[in-house]
Amino acid sequence: MDDGIKPSLPQSSFSSEEKPPEKKEQEAAPKAEPSPSQKEKGKIAVGFEQFQLSPEVQRALKEMGFVTPTDIQREAIPAVFKGFDVLGQAKTGTGKTAVFGIYLTDVIDRRLNHPQALVLAPTRELAMQIAREISTISKYTGLRVATVYGGQSIEPQIRQLRQGVHVVVATPGRVLDHLERGTLNLSHVCRVVIDEADRMLDMGFIDDVRRILGHTMKGRQTMLFSATMPEEILKLSKQYQYEPMYISVSRDEPAVITHIAHQFIMVSPKTKYDALFLYLEEKQPHHTIIFCRTKSSSDKLGFVMKKKEFRASAFHGDLSQNRRDSVMKMFREGSINILVATDLAARGLDVLEVSHVINYDPPDDPIMYVHRVGRTGRIGRGGTAVSLIAYGEMGLLGQIERHCKITMEEVKLTGYVAVREDDYQTFGSRSGNRPQQQHQHYGQRGGGSRRGGFGNYRQGGGGRPRR
Repeated sequence: MDDGIKPSLPQSSFSSEEKPPEKKEQEAAPKAEPSPSQKEKGKIAVGFEQFQLSPEVQRALKEMGFVTPTDIQREAIPAVFKGFDVLGQAKTGTGKTAVFGIYLTDVIDRRLNHPQALVLAPTRELAMQIAREISTISKYTGLRVATVYGGQSIEPQIRQLRQGVHVVVATPGRVLDHLERGTLNLSHVCRVVIDEADRMLDMGFIDDVRRILGHTMKGRQTMLFSATMPEEILKLSKQYQYEPMYISVSRDEPAVITHIAHQFIMVSPKTKYDALFLYLEEKQPHHTIIFCRTKSSSDKLGFVMKKKEFRASAFHGDLSQNRRDSVMKMFREGSINILVATDLAARGLDVLEVSHVINYDPPDDPIMYVHRVGRTGRIGRGGTAVSLIAYGEMGLLGQIERHCKITMEEVKLTGYVAVREDDYQTFGSRSGNRPQQQHQHYGQRGGGSRRGGFGNYRQGGGGRPRR
């Protein structure tokens, strides 16, 4: 048998020594329904009511604004309800959390007082986000969800686990801590979800995941979701899943969200702050994530924006867990509307209200551009991604465009022109050759004055949408 999955097949044919023989009736698993892109034009989309969910779950989904399933939801929800292991390939922002959130809420036996499902996530932020969504979906059912992650005291988690929970959403390291202490029993866990498996691999957690799976029930149902399918993930699936149904709504090609606007602004390095502040004043975005390349630049820009009375805060890995939780709470509630973040926030954070992503420092890797801009346009919503580009970075812009198969629109700011630098040859040009002459109209910084200060937007007034 081949060691790898044939991604072109809707269902794989893995076997696992870990799965019991009595599950052989799954050998003739049906193929997944075709996605809307594969259906004939004009066919009516299937709503969530077609999944025959409980009234409590349907009520919660209606309150959450869920009307039409996304591609991954339409294909994966029927599969998991039939009991199949699922290997799902889907980019961030496609609604895959709702797949297992809906499923676990509907099938967990709430009469039992022990964990029946485990959801593993690579980061604390993603674990917290998943737990929030499951809790929202299950708000009318009495399902008890525990979030278990490092960076905070373990004692409150122990108390919560002792009170009895149905679903544990966790990071691998803290799960192992609880297993070693004897404060978490996974012997009754019959459903496991591994989310963002490729990120788990990048962060070195795959061996931890294997150890954890050894503590769960044999014959369990395993759902594995990943944006990409490297060989190590396929091996993990082959070892721990039984003939999984392979569902892909985002193959290995660049998975850039197509319903958001991709834009860039030509800037001078010495006046980059001015360009950023002018853009924010002109556009007055609702919720914005600004990406910086380093923690120190995130701190510096966040400090300057606070001094300028923007409602902004830095967000990166050097902050304590309590501080990060506090910043995210303020961002979600709207007391701040700008996160100045490192790539820590590029995957795992899901705030539907994010209308703009700004690459203050453009990413060196086009793949990171995909993850950054995926913070906006969530679940089919619109959004805008803007990159601040100096002449010396035109080559990076071209790499992103070619890799992601997009063309960025140039945005010009009133009263701002970029000074052309002599270092443009360092990174090449947008086309891969010497920069073309059409950019020479950017001369010295003009004498136009700013528009009467930034008080309204910075303080939350003016044209900013109200929550």
